[in-house]
Amino acid sequence: MNGELLLKSAKLVLADEVVHGTLAVAGGRIVAIDHGNTSAPPASDLDGDLLIPGLIELHTDNFERHMMPRPKVRWPELPALIGHDAEVAAAGITTVYDALGVGDTDPDAMRSQNMGPVLDSIRHAEESGALRAEHRLHVRCELPAANMRDLFTPFLQNPRVGLISLMDHTPGQRQWENIEHARVYYCGKKGWSLEKFERQVQLAKELQEQFVIPHRQWITDYARQQGVPLASHDDTTHDHVNEAHAEGAQISEFPTRVEAAQHAKNKGLSVVMGAPNVMRGGSHSGNVSAIDLARRGLLDTLSSDYVPSSLINAAFKLCDDADFSLPRAMATVTRNPAQSLGLTDRGEIAIGKRADLVQVRLVRTGDGRTHPVVKAVWREGLRVA
Repeated sequence: MNGELLLKSAKLVLADEVVHGTLAVAGGRIVAIDHGNTSAPPASDLDGDLLIPGLIELHTDNFERHMMPRPKVRWPELPALIGHDAEVAAAGITTVYDALGVGDTDPDAMRSQNMGPVLDSIRHAEESGALRAEHRLHVRCELPAANMRDLFTPFLQNPRVGLISLMDHTPGQRQWENIEHARVYYCGKKGWSLEKFERQVQLAKELQEQFVIPHRQWITDYARQQGVPLASHDDTTHDHVNEAHAEGAQISEFPTRVEAAQHAKNKGLSVVMGAPNVMRGGSHSGNVSAIDLARRGLLDTLSSDYVPSSLINAAFKLCDDADFSLPRAMATVTRNPAQSLGLTDRGEIAIGKRADLVQVRLVRTGDGRTHPVVKAVWREGLRVA
């Protein structure tokens, strides 16, 4: 077996099976997969560890967290990006869609700031070869925000934009159907006073009535014209799903009820749920459990959302808690997101695909479960972590 990179003694997690074998890489692509071992001296011995495709993350707020690690504390863009990139690569993520929110009813929020310098930092870091993962953009559009269209301007015609989602976080519906959960979040995480929260709730309702319909029309038209995949967000009712489907959405992110997830599947939308939801055993917003959807056959893709390492951990947890086979579980973080985003060159270990690969060792924990540990990461055949 010939290649620039040879990986032997690996348990290769293929699309439908796990085989013990050797993999060869040349020119950044997988060129051979052999069952069994090789005696070639240059081969790296994985000592029986799993070899899975590089993870594909389509929605992570982690970059935003690095840019604002505390309320009203803004970190410089490039150091924030480098820290975020190192974290996702170490978690086995080789393709990441950095979720950047545009528009906020709170003028002090980061999502009310101009993202032009942020996009410049990504471009400069990529051009200088400083990034481990491949970074694309997921633009999260807050429809009730008066400033949404103006703040979208830096993203216009940007070739890195690979996903647009439609959001409406007005308390009293969708994610924040339970007002009390919204109060805990905004007053706890964002440090709002109770008085500010009550003012913002009233303002949000007024802005929703004024801006959601025209903003929704404008952004869906733009996505259609540019051929950018579109996602709905926090679908709760059949009407929410029907609206998204009619607008051409391919993805339903974080449906809040079983019936919404089922309807999305019936309409052909790919259902995305949060890996932290899997790890915690439920939603922090009090909405539907991702494990429940998985058991019902309604889960297609996992997203790390706000904890990069949760992606690989949650995928393995599906095997224990939802009776997924290993290939099926790995598909939720590799092949399925690739397909929903139109990435045909990655997402599985197969000849001709990109050599985005992760070596995973399973360690036994005190409770008898196994825990995945990322030992090595390759992006297009080059070691990045």
